[in-house]
Amino acid sequence: MARLALSAIVLMMAVIALTEGLRGVGPKKCCFKFNDKPVSKEKVVGYIKTSQRCPNPAILLNTVAGRQLCVRTSATWVKELINYLETKNVLGANSNM
Repeated sequence: MARLALSAIVLMMAVIALTEGLRGVGPKKCCFKFNDKPVSKEKVVGYIKTSQRCPNPAILLNTVAGRQLCVRTSATWVKELINYLETKNVLGANSNM
C-alpha cells in the first residue's frame, strides 16, 4: 500500500513538473498604460516591440533619459517615429562600411 501511495505521489509530481515546463516563461514586459502624447524623435534612442503573448500590442520607446514609455502601435505618430528610427539605423549601419 505504501509503495502504491509513493508511486502516485511521484507520478503527480512528474505531471506537475511537465505541465509547468510546457507553460513556459511569460513575457518580460507588457504594457497596460499608454503614453498618448507624441514624443520628439530627438528624445528616443530605440524601441522594442512587446511580446505577442501580451494582451495589448505595444512598443516600448527607450528615451535618452533612460526611461521606457509604452505607446500604441496603431498611433500614426508612433508609426512615423518607428520609420524614422529604422531609417536612421540603416543609414548609420551603411555609413560605417
